[in-house]
Amino acid sequence: MIPHKLVPSSHGVDVRHSFAGAALVRPLSRRSALRQFGLAGLSLFAASALAPAMADEIVGLPLPSGPRERPTTHDFPQKGHMILQRTRPPLLETPMEVFDRGVFTPNDQFYVRWHWAVIPNSVDVNTFRLAVRGHVNKSLSLSIAELLKMPRVELAAVNQCSGNSRGFYLPRVAGAQWAHGAMGNARWTGIRLKDVLDLAGVKAGAVQVRFDGLDEPVVTDAPDFKKSLDIDHARDGEVMIAFAMNDEQLPLLNGFPLRLIVPGWYSTYWVKMLSDIEVLDKPDDNYWMAVAYTIPDTPHANIAPGQTGVKMVPINRMVPRSFLTNFAEGSSFPASTPSSVRGIAFGGDNGVARVELSSDGGKSWRPTALGKDYGKYSFRQWETKLALDKGNHALMVRCTNLAGDTQPASPNWNNGGFMRNVIETVQVAAA
Repeated sequence: MIPHKLVPSSHGVDVRHSFAGAALVRPLSRRSALRQFGLAGLSLFAASALAPAMADEIVGLPLPSGPRERPTTHDFPQKGHMILQRTRPPLLETPMEVFDRGVFTPNDQFYVRWHWAVIPNSVDVNTFRLAVRGHVNKSLSLSIAELLKMPRVELAAVNQCSGNSRGFYLPRVAGAQWAHGAMGNARWTGIRLKDVLDLAGVKAGAVQVRFDGLDEPVVTDAPDFKKSLDIDHARDGEVMIAFAMNDEQLPLLNGFPLRLIVPGWYSTYWVKMLSDIEVLDKPDDNYWMAVAYTIPDTPHANIAPGQTGVKMVPINRMVPRSFLTNFAEGSSFPASTPSSVRGIAFGGDNGVARVELSSDGGKSWRPTALGKDYGKYSFRQWETKLALDKGNHALMVRCTNLAGDTQPASPNWNNGGFMRNVIETVQVAAA
């Protein structure tokens, strides 16, 4: 296992002063960051990061088609009990019960998704450099120590795989057959991307900014994983370069030592082990932008299975989602007794306005009480009391965000299995 040389803060960072509809961005001093995250001079080694994982037990996921069983494991560095979707490259899913324990997903159970299996087993922050180059006035090679001298911010934001819940698609599509656990919410601490770009000096005519990490393709002619943002988006002041999550250093498998944070957008843009920033004077046409992670340019990215001739665009903003977390599919529910029903929701690229619950298959809806607001990109807890008569019931939960977007009643479909946000249903039996 990885030795923990981090000295966490005894007090953390106060995130209580958020407000509805606003992202929480809070400056941190350099001294505070050094004390909290202990990054300067730290060398992190993970010799077993890509070693084969041993299965702890077998769990069943409530997927509509098989195989439904998955092994669980705790053998990956800095990771606790996780659902193992794939070993090489690592794909680890967060068990749904974790989301019932709080708004912020613990680092050791935060999901993991890599595209290539060649991932560094060690990163020495003393020699690590972040390159900034391309259509800029001055190319940079920045050390961690230099980055720590820049103004710090903190942001609460959901990181969600584009294919989260892909295992529920019918007809089935290729790709990792995730249930709902390819997502997590954290307090990300780092620096504004805008400040780094300003340090290099972006030239007139810049169009996009491209990001690359330390992971490498498994074969020579495979496309290196790179993602790009439009220049205005990259400079909006919210996109971050994070060095910590939940008041601790980034775990190796979640992107140590630096990770790009693109709040409100799918995690394909959240480049891990960020090592290279390139300002472009023309649109990026690399494979991971032009071919992979593209969606139909239609409402809800929806097409009919087999439909062709549809305009495709890069996936981008997330959409509202909500989940019930304290009752699983097929659970027993106390009959005729008011019981707590709770869960989490997020508004995608906007804050949560309301969450509603139905216990009659969507015929009627009741409001729920929303928990503390940690900012418009964060999970928001919800809860209500519910009494059910004896028998089987379909519990449904839906979220509406501050822009007025509500989860649809019918699922979308596309070839990538991307952007599922249908109203989810959990069947329970009251007895």
